[in-house]
Amino acid sequence: MNPELKDFMEQPQHAPGKCLMSRRKFLLTSGAATATVMVVLNAGTPMAKEVPGVVTTYPRKFITKLSALKTDKPVDFGYPDKGAYAESIIVKLGVEAGGGIGPGRDVVAFNNYCTHQGGDLADTYKGDTKSLGACPLHLSTYDLTRHGILISGQAYQSLPQILLELEGDKIYAVGVFGLIFGRFDNLQG
Repeated sequence: MNPELKDFMEQPQHAPGKCLMSRRKFLLTSGAATATVMVVLNAGTPMAKEVPGVVTTYPRKFITKLSALKTDKPVDFGYPDKGAYAESIIVKLGVEAGGGIGPGRDVVAFNNYCTHQGGDLADTYKGDTKSLGACPLHLSTYDLTRHGILISGQAYQSLPQILLELEGDKIYAVGVFGLIFGRFDNLQG
């Protein structure tokens, strides 16, 4: 037998503690594979071209008059429909808020159910902190000045904000920013 072949055959093919592939070779190989997959996926199919686009339009609903709102006194209303978890509040915060309307950009509206497990947040508004909560289930609390972002608790999503429109003194709800708890589609009703 050839001495070089004999030496090769006697050496272990995989030494313990040694990788079969270098980091550089792995990155190059995985990068090439990813690029190939992306080209194939982006090619499209004839079936994809046949699917029509769906446009969703929220109802425009009168809520209240701007002149009727008092600072830190929430008003309840239902939106976008009469289905489950549709109860919401509108409140004049007295300080500028994300998504706020009116001269002080301080009027906002939010869905009344915790995004964690649907705890009812009715009557939990706190004027001193401009927050909604704590949720009676797991104590989630939301900042109404910053688009309903979570302050504390178990939730991992912001509170759905009701989009408002001001026409003269009249306030209308025109949409929802975020998914209402318990729904896969805000317009399920």
